[in-house]
Amino acid sequence: MKIYKFGGTSVGSAERFRALIPLINDDSQKIVVLSAMAGTTNALAEISSLFSDDRKREARQKTEELRAQYHTTTEELYSSSTWGQKAHDLIDEHFNYIIELFSREYSRHNEKRILARGELISTAMLHFLLSEEGIASALIPALGFMRIDKDGEPDYFYIRENLRRELAVTGDEKIIITQGYICRNVYGETDNLRRGGSDYSATIIGAALGVEEIQIWTDISGFHNNDPRYVEKTSVIRFLSFDEAAELAYFGAKILHPSSVNPARIKKIPVRLKNTMEPSDEGTLITSTSTYEDYKAVAAKDNITVIRIRSDRMLMAYGFMRKIFEVFESFKTPIDMITTSEVSVSLTVDDSSYLDEIVRILGTLGTVEVERDQTIICVVGDFRPSRVGSAPEIFEALNTIPVKMISYGGSDNSVSILINTSDKVGALQSLSNHLFPVA
Repeated sequence: MKIYKFGGTSVGSAERFRALIPLINDDSQKIVVLSAMAGTTNALAEISSLFSDDRKREARQKTEELRAQYHTTTEELYSSSTWGQKAHDLIDEHFNYIIELFSREYSRHNEKRILARGELISTAMLHFLLSEEGIASALIPALGFMRIDKDGEPDYFYIRENLRRELAVTGDEKIIITQGYICRNVYGETDNLRRGGSDYSATIIGAALGVEEIQIWTDISGFHNNDPRYVEKTSVIRFLSFDEAAELAYFGAKILHPSSVNPARIKKIPVRLKNTMEPSDEGTLITSTSTYEDYKAVAAKDNITVIRIRSDRMLMAYGFMRKIFEVFESFKTPIDMITTSEVSVSLTVDDSSYLDEIVRILGTLGTVEVERDQTIICVVGDFRPSRVGSAPEIFEALNTIPVKMISYGGSDNSVSILINTSDKVGALQSLSNHLFPVA
């Protein structure tokens, strides 16, 4: 069995829905994990935001606009009135449900219910389309087996047991469809794996079942060696290790959700990144095997905030770093990079939700400075301790760009460099010229 995950652009129109049929209709058994149609989750998030601000009239207007878009897609997608009407009825059922929620008080639970509509609709639409084409498939609900624990982590025992129960009733169906992104929490409420979580759903399912391969289908042919939005003449990386892929995903490569690597890595299940627009392209294969090269790829992570703590109490003291880390732990805020000297600590975070509270408490330990609008540039390659030299090409490329922090030696697979976001594009282009020269 394989897992096929298709992102929002892969189901972004009637044409894209139909293009999935030859990709999934063969003799092999597979679970097809779908995202919501492109733009839907953003629209539902906007509706939820209006709801939370008690702007229910505007929320209802946006809901009706999105309903109309889905009805238009349905008119284009189905050729028979029978399946077309089923799709229209399904769409109305879900959007009427959203409108009914507006009669209640806003809550995060109701927000999660609204956000779940996109995946519930897209999976049903594909199931109806296959039925219209005479292709057998089964639709199983992710809310029937996907669950997170009190810490927001996958409850693998629950997932495995309940997924097997759901699959037992599908018989010998070759195509099994389910939703990505959505799940239940420990209290049984509708929840989600956060934005981009359909990748995570796919690898969680794959790990729970011990499948042969997990395929992530998007609109780009795998990982590129630099960001094609800012750099010309990038090339696809054909092979990556799990560790390399995790570094690239975490530090900004949008093709793969950062959390999705770990379930596959633990079970050593290959992950293949494919392009629905160019299905013949082999894409990128991610496995446990490392093929060490000086430089493989560059990625950039924006919206970084630097926090600097200066204190004479650090000098020749123990326990000071523990106190700093405890502050971030109490607010469940991860740290990306950290550097230290005798009397100062500099660290970066990408989640500033609790920044004011963190800074206030850190202020009891020393003088605190905050700098926003920073970017972490991550260079993935061979940075094992046995490497000869100190990656001179990287620093030659950044010779004219102010470097704020450097993390070197913490990973065998990467070097991380902090710069101003205003210098990001220039840095990516210069690194491409120095690390991946085009003949």
